Amino acid sequence: MTRVRGIFFWILGSLAVLVAALVLFLLLFDWNLLRPTINERVSEALDRPFAIEGDLSVKWRRDPDSTSWRAWMPWPHIAAEQMRLGNPDWAEGDTFVSLERVEMRLAPVPLLWKVVRIPRIDVTQPVADLQRQADGRNNWTFDLGSEEDRAEEPSRWVLDIGTIGFDQGQISIDDAISKLKLDLQIDPLGEPIAFSDIVGESPEPTSTTPQDYAFAWRAEGSYQQQAVEGEGRIGGLLALQDAEQPFPLQADVRAGSTRIRLAGTLTDPLNLGGLDLQLRLSGTSLGNLYPLTGVTLPDSPPYSTDGRLIAELQAEDGATYRYQDFNGSIGDSDIHGDLTYVAGEPRPSLSGHLVSNQLLFSDLAPLIGADSNEEKEARGSEVRQPADKVLPVEEFRTERWRAMDADVSVRGQRIVHSDELPITDLEARVLLEDGRLHLAPLKFGMAGGTLEADIALNGAATPLQGKASLSARGLRLKELVPGFEPMQTSLGELNGAADLSGRGNSVAALLGTADGSMQLAINDGTVSRSLMEIAGLNVGNYLVTRLFGDDEVQINCAVADLRFNQGVMSTPIFVVDTENALIEVDGTVNFATEEMDLDIDPESKGMRIFSLRSPLYVRGTFANPSPGVHAGPLALRGTGMLALGALTPAAGLLALIAPSGEQTSQCQALLERTRSSQR
Repeated sequence: MTRVRGIFFWILGSLAVLVAALVLFLLLFDWNLLRPTINERVSEALDRPFAIEGDLSVKWRRDPDSTSWRAWMPWPHIAAEQMRLGNPDWAEGDTFVSLERVEMRLAPVPLLWKVVRIPRIDVTQPVADLQRQADGRNNWTFDLGSEEDRAEEPSRWVLDIGTIGFDQGQISIDDAISKLKLDLQIDPLGEPIAFSDIVGESPEPTSTTPQDYAFAWRAEGSYQQQAVEGEGRIGGLLALQDAEQPFPLQADVRAGSTRIRLAGTLTDPLNLGGLDLQLRLSGTSLGNLYPLTGVTLPDSPPYSTDGRLIAELQAEDGATYRYQDFNGSIGDSDIHGDLTYVAGEPRPSLSGHLVSNQLLFSDLAPLIGADSNEEKEARGSEVRQPADKVLPVEEFRTERWRAMDADVSVRGQRIVHSDELPITDLEARVLLEDGRLHLAPLKFGMAGGTLEADIALNGAATPLQGKASLSARGLRLKELVPGFEPMQTSLGELNGAADLSGRGNSVAALLGTADGSMQLAINDGTVSRSLMEIAGLNVGNYLVTRLFGDDEVQINCAVADLRFNQGVMSTPIFVVDTENALIEVDGTVNFATEEMDLDIDPESKGMRIFSLRSPLYVRGTFANPSPGVHAGPLALRGTGMLALGALTPAAGLLALIAPSGEQTSQCQALLERTRSSQR
């Protein structure tokens, strides 16, 4: 028994000596002796030069953050100084990443289950040089063997990293694919800033509170050939394992004429899980966002929006961005709504709805390139409208139409054209699919009636193919010019219809090749020089003065059947029946050259008009029209009122005659007489 007891104490003493020797070894061992071996093994595994050039040490301390039974156990705290990892052979420069110091805590117990658990890594003064070439090669991806090799010999060890803390550092980015060149400097804040001080208190209760802002950053460079500069703040710890732990972000970035301001959080940074940001956008034109975001938006006047951006970066159908409850302005118009952008296949898509309580017509001019040259320059367009052209020549950016699909509804609660001519509302649905743009419905409430259009533009074709169907119904003349007192007694209405098609990448090109027809009818109106002055029609002012003098003249009926052939508009029927005269318009308008050749011939209903008025003409261009009086009697070259052509045009115009209430239609009687004269 005594012998057994002696053997037991001998074994116990031996174990104690071994443990003491191991502890002394771990405490006294010079870990720098392992640096050559570590450098060689890591360099071989990563196929990159790797070196720990400074001191390598291991110290055993208790984990201050642990509250479990493991708190009494000493943890190895590993520190290495002056670590450098080189670049691959093709990259510029020798160093990919350098770190002045790295510290980490290693959990010893999980090693028994072949789990390398590092609750936290702290890096000091990181310097990184990120490069990617046009062929896709980058210096942040490492060749660790083929997937087949790793599948055949899967590692039995698991790496588990909790959080990464960092100190001031520098990052340079040179990405040939995204055309991004950026130099980023990160510095610690003097005092941490609470998340709520930047973003404000959240109206929704959350289970996790974002950490404080701990670092400031500054960046400058270029993106998509636009100068970029910015600054902001970020948190101090990246929680790699806790996907719900929000990492705070704040940025104020200028890229060309665009300014982007955001504040919020990133979740699951290891996998770029999601964003929750307050986002403000502003700039000279919405179209300038395309090279920055890839989102196809129209050209516009200066804009500003403010809303909440929620992003699911790993959504099943593709990264999904929701810009919710945003408010802002485009030019002098207000804008509100929700938009969703999904980076899916075969193309990204944009959907949502927009509302404007007061939309100025002038703010829509950039959509078709109809804004002034000064406004074009302000929004960054290189196109200038020629001084001798009226129709917009700026081309649609159809190459952008093929980059994204869209389904967006737009509503203008009140549209302002001018103080004299308000258009009540707008309703539109914008559909974009594989380069084909469709506006249907496109509906305006105007002057007690409606103006509807169905417009299809095929940007996938070269040149662009366009079709438009328009219908004007029940436009009351007294509401068209509400500021003109003599018109207030008018019971007349304007009705019209048009079907046109053309080809070309601008409004000028589409109208310059237009084929189709247009019909217009006005019943029971009033015309005067004052009316023309209100409308701003200098040529009309001249013609009305020549035809009627300065007095108001009652219009019994005005009808027009206009035909388009390769951009040239002719006038098979264009008649104005007034209380004093029957006026006929004959000639052509060339939309390709913007030239006019029209004759206006009044047939008097009494000797007074006949003796005072003569046939007129309008020549010249849209930009410089030249009206005048014929020196001698006019020989009709076209199909006039007394010798109308086919029966069909007059019959078609009858469909536009829709008198209000019990009003007698003067136009209907006129066209019936026209039909009778043709038999």
